[in-house]
Amino acid sequence: MASGATRAAEALKLYKFPKYDILKEEGAHLPESYKKFFREWKLSKPLSVHYKPPSSKWIRDDVTGEVKRVQDCPIPLKFPPESHSGIWGGEGVIKGFQKRNRLKQRVPHFWVPVLKKSVVYSEVLNKRMEVTVTERTIDLILKHHGFDNYLLQNKACDLQSQLALKLKKKILQTLYYKELYPDDPIKKEEIYSKYKHYLNEYSAEDIEWYGLSFDEALRKAEEINKIKNKPVPLKHQFRAEFLQQLMDQKNQQEASIEVDADSKSWIQKFNPFSKKT
Repeated sequence: MASGATRAAEALKLYKFPKYDILKEEGAHLPESYKKFFREWKLSKPLSVHYKPPSSKWIRDDVTGEVKRVQDCPIPLKFPPESHSGIWGGEGVIKGFQKRNRLKQRVPHFWVPVLKKSVVYSEVLNKRMEVTVTERTIDLILKHHGFDNYLLQNKACDLQSQLALKLKKKILQTLYYKELYPDDPIKKEEIYSKYKHYLNEYSAEDIEWYGLSFDEALRKAEEINKIKNKPVPLKHQFRAEFLQQLMDQKNQQEASIEVDADSKSWIQKFNPFSKKT
């Protein structure tokens, strides 16, 4: 007879639903290259920005000597649509409460990053672009010694912004197909040699599907399926079959004529009454 703990565990299974996996449900038909990017973008843990993670998972109380687990609760961030038209360096909007007076109740408050317009330069694309950034974005670009290095060295979960992901995809495509500096071959080889090691992690298909939102990926897959499964009019099929039949008949006639000619020449060769020409 099962114990009480076993029965309780079996009973809990009745109320436990599997975690919803969008890649196995709606995105089951998407290629593995996009699933790889989506996991890097939405399912990976980004670097901490607004809080300092604990250095260890456990801590010992100096007085009692008791070992306790350290809470590691990242601050939840919100990324409004405006964040995807700029590059915020991983920063987001923090929703919380603020007590402005000790004698009054706390009130809801939003902490928004300080945004500014700035110009960034891409060596690979050879372009200067005006984008909305934060102070942290500028610090990260300087830390990585350039805008291209900043995009190429950071994961999608840390870039967050769709603008940053689109630019990263464009840089990878330019490097992969060597479309940089078409009028300056010396500069082209110099810049390509500087950044080509970033291509080791990507294939052509990975770059093609990189940076797409989930809806964009679904539309792209649907268009590819439409092209592959495009219906062919029956008249084309019948025409091709009819032409093939004509070709087969012609080949058969030519083969029969050659056989007749060979047999006739063989008979004439051994026929003493045949005329010799």
